[in-house]
Amino acid sequence: MPQEKKPLFAANVTADDVAVEAGVSRWTVNRAFRKDASISPKSLAKVMSAAERLGYVPDLRAASLASDRSNLVALLIDDFANPHKLVMMERLTRILRREGWDILLVNTLDKDDAGHALLNASQRRVDAVILIGIQFDDEVLETALHARRFRKLIIFARTSWNPNTISIAVDDVHATTEIANYVRGRGYKRPMFLAGPRTHSAHLLRKETFVDYWREHFGEEPESTSVPAYDPDLAADVIAKTLSARELSELPDIIVCENDALALGAVDVIRHKLGLKVPEDIAVAGFDDVPQADSPNYRLTTYRQPLTDMVEYLVEVLGSAEDKDFDRLFLGKLIPRESA
Repeated sequence: MPQEKKPLFAANVTADDVAVEAGVSRWTVNRAFRKDASISPKSLAKVMSAAERLGYVPDLRAASLASDRSNLVALLIDDFANPHKLVMMERLTRILRREGWDILLVNTLDKDDAGHALLNASQRRVDAVILIGIQFDDEVLETALHARRFRKLIIFARTSWNPNTISIAVDDVHATTEIANYVRGRGYKRPMFLAGPRTHSAHLLRKETFVDYWREHFGEEPESTSVPAYDPDLAADVIAKTLSARELSELPDIIVCENDALALGAVDVIRHKLGLKVPEDIAVAGFDDVPQADSPNYRLTTYRQPLTDMVEYLVEVLGSAEDKDFDRLFLGKLIPRESA
């Protein structure tokens, strides 16, 4: 009497079982689950159909140990009060997953936590670490670079001068010069620049560029102030404290903000705490073009970063085995609206 075949449980199914079910070799099964392997469409369909019937899931960890790549990236992000971070995170995760990259997402809380998160990522066999935020100074980056086991440390949407990092960002100098030209062309004479926190390794060049432009064209330095985080509520507090005791003639005629998070806070406090009108009393300009910028409540003049192009290039960098200078600056687009 023939021996009854024992049912296979999904957790115990191996590549050999799939090979028998599909009528192919074990090596064909392995190739079918590799992103860049050469396999005929007919063989791929047979393997995938058999894998689905058996409930087979390849052991990605074992596969990565057998190769020199894990197809896993760590995405370290902070500053969630800034709405642009959510836009960047959505674009990054969607395109990375589409291209076959898995993501370890870490919310870094402060500078000390950022250093710990970078070291932790280096122990998880990630192919690259992508940093999006303001908590990464020279000390944190150098500690991670010395201890790292990952190939690439990428600073996204900020310019980095650390020679061991890859910087993928918008061209802040070009963008801010375009904003300054717009402000000048609209006839504003008393601008205030509202900047965010200052970092050394991953820096925005927006304040410096605007101040230099105004000094060159008008022979005077524009007023400026800063906020310790990209938080609309903090921006509102700073603007209220700076402007509330001034006469109307002493107010800036436009507030140019380092990003939209600060601009949203500025618009709110101008209207609801200072009792003034935007743009009639004080105009406001931002940077990033977050979804709220186009709402009827704000209609914010801003600068749109080409995020999709930036992320597509990041994917190209991740997949490259070359050792070259991958730093790249991108050009965005000024979006004029009613706020300025």
